[in-house]
Amino acid sequence: MNKLSDRIDAVMNILRKKFPISKTTLNKMRKNPNAFKILISCLLSLRTQDKNTEIASGRLFAVADTPKEIIALPMRKLEKLIFSSGHYRKKARTLKHVSKVLLERFDGKVPKTREELMSIKGIGPKTANIVLAFAFGQKVLPIDTHCHRIPNRLGWVKTKTPEQTEAELNKILPKKYWSDFNSIFIQFGKTICQPVSPFCSTCPINKYCSRIGVVRSR
Repeated sequence: MNKLSDRIDAVMNILRKKFPISKTTLNKMRKNPNAFKILISCLLSLRTQDKNTEIASGRLFAVADTPKEIIALPMRKLEKLIFSSGHYRKKARTLKHVSKVLLERFDGKVPKTREELMSIKGIGPKTANIVLAFAFGQKVLPIDTHCHRIPNRLGWVKTKTPEQTEAELNKILPKKYWSDFNSIFIQFGKTICQPVSPFCSTCPINKYCSRIGVVRSR
């Protein structure tokens, strides 16, 4: 199986069975998408674990789940509500700013284009793509550190940044895999294909992996 397209099919089919769509806060929202809640949950999820995001977003949304309500919250109360997400002071300022821009420029609604989303300070490529994919069902690829690292390790791409990885995956990854690629690779990266010393001996796709950059494994 030398063709890249065949290897991609084999890997995705195996990982889809091994890691079904996870029960994260964002994935739960797919059933009844609320674009603003998805955006805020994504901003809270940066540099923290899923369980902390779920706690913080749950506490926040019980009190405020619209741009107007978040702006009305005193800063200290907002910080306390999202404390479990980590970096809570910076995130509180970001939530206030994003909510303010949504009200001033977009009539309180989350925009449906990548360009408009990324025009708001605090919203990067990954967050924009998550909103487009989870809230609006658009065919895009949210690329985090796992989704960047693993395709390079597998030998699918040779890139230095998540943005470059997204561009290359847009070319080679069939769109039928786009909707669950992010969720699958995050789960895979956290449990087996870890950044340092991955569990290659028990990896379900080890025969399809080039192990590029792997110095030590278990």
